[in-house]
Amino acid sequence: MFHKTTLDNGLRIVTTTMPHTRSASFCFFIGVGSRYENEAVAGVSHFIEHLLFKGTTKRPTSGDICAAIEGVGGILNAGTNKELTLYWTKTAKIHFPLSLDVITDILLNSKFEPAEIERERQVVIEEINMSKDSPASMVSLLIDELLWPGHPLGRDTAGTKESMSGISREAILEYLQTHYLPDNAVVAVAGNIKHQEAVDLVSEATAGWKTRQARPAFQPYRPQPNPRLRIENKDTEQAHLCLGLPGLSMVDPRRFALDLLNVVLGEGMSSRLFIEIRDKMGLAYNIYSSSDHFLDSGCLTVYAGVDPKKLTVTLKAIMEQLSRIKELIPEEELSRAKELAKGRLLLRMEDTRDVAGWTGGQEILTGRILSVDQVTKKIDAVTAKDIKKIAGELLVGEQLRLAVVGPVKKEEPLEELLKL
Repeated sequence: MFHKTTLDNGLRIVTTTMPHTRSASFCFFIGVGSRYENEAVAGVSHFIEHLLFKGTTKRPTSGDICAAIEGVGGILNAGTNKELTLYWTKTAKIHFPLSLDVITDILLNSKFEPAEIERERQVVIEEINMSKDSPASMVSLLIDELLWPGHPLGRDTAGTKESMSGISREAILEYLQTHYLPDNAVVAVAGNIKHQEAVDLVSEATAGWKTRQARPAFQPYRPQPNPRLRIENKDTEQAHLCLGLPGLSMVDPRRFALDLLNVVLGEGMSSRLFIEIRDKMGLAYNIYSSSDHFLDSGCLTVYAGVDPKKLTVTLKAIMEQLSRIKELIPEEELSRAKELAKGRLLLRMEDTRDVAGWTGGQEILTGRILSVDQVTKKIDAVTAKDIKKIAGELLVGEQLRLAVVGPVKKEEPLEELLKL
């Protein structure tokens, strides 16, 4: 059960009372991420997330901000993805007013001092460098470029070293004033706290926050011709591969069938990819698939890290599993997949942070919150025929994209293996 209130300034407050817990988690969602950026300011959403921890009038340094929450044993963090930005705390319930004060303080009163901007700019550039030095991270970035060429969805959330070097303080403040608006935000609270108590506290803390203008929409994605293969030669012990296919948006009702297909294919140690390619063939230590959904797009991907000499045989084995999953899945296997999906969802709901993320994430992105019971019913309703149908529609050889990072030559004939 959750309750929702919309304040006069448009800020939405969603709460879930969990009286058996001692904690309260506070999530502040902003409806902006990297896909809202143009190329000149690529990475600015993520940059702002960093800068909001660098000091306010009330708490002049990052140490003051972090110590306020950590000083009572709490957790404070933030994150930026392609479609939203999140600031959150988890503390004992008695410290909820402090959590609210800290998060609203950094959101509404950050100083953005020029010296701090320059220091943090270098930190973000080092974060970008770190991703490029990590083959697993790099191959994930490359598959995004292949799946969404020339579009913000295909860019690194952190931007590039070039874009980060050019983002001015004025551009940061303009972006903040354009997107950090109460009617583009959701407060989600979960824990041992009543709805009206949370509403009263949030309303008082954000009373001066006004909506000033209509916020810009994101650039929709339109499929276009693009390369199927990208190889980044790198002197590593393993070849890291990522196969990708266009998927479904988060508002597409067929996503539940695709998510169950993903569970069968590559989620967990009982999945087909794990059993066949790791257990039986011994080709990889780490292999899995994932299904991601955005507002108007999505993808299904498979990742593996393998001996470069076994790259071709591994790729063939993965392709075989993708072909096999287009056949009707046995009822027993489908039942196990459903129980895995439902069980992991239910286990997440024991944690106040996950519950707040569940309600707030849905509200900020779609404006509609499905309950856990509603989702489990949708999972149970999926049939083997539903999965076979979606597999036939999406698992198409011409749509396959492959990214590889490792000691692999660009002329290696991998593209000819991309057949289903």
